[in-house]
Amino acid sequence: MHPELRATPHWQRTDNAFFPVVAQVDGAWWVLRINSFPDHPLWTLFVDGTVRFDVDDAPPAWGEPASRKAPALAKDVERAVLAPVEGFVAYGSEVGDPCDNPFCCG
Repeated sequence: MHPELRATPHWQRTDNAFFPVVAQVDGAWWVLRINSFPDHPLWTLFVDGTVRFDVDDAPPAWGEPASRKAPALAKDVERAVLAPVEGFVAYGSEVGDPCDNPFCCG
């Protein structure tokens, strides 16, 4: 089991449509990528730029990652936090196998 599933992140919104929320947990930056659901899992979690796992439903400890009530992340921080994952927009790109299906990832 992934230890991240039991953590309680405090999500912050970004202006990035592909990586809409981030949280700093124990000094590490978590970034959630939203995927083309249901063709792919709903979320992919990256921790400090490294892919960890996919989830369809956020675990209860995570609350509602996509909540509009989450505070916005400062722009300068957003750029720095998203820089390590900005090349991983397509599902699977983080493992060298980006989805190229025009119906879900095109």
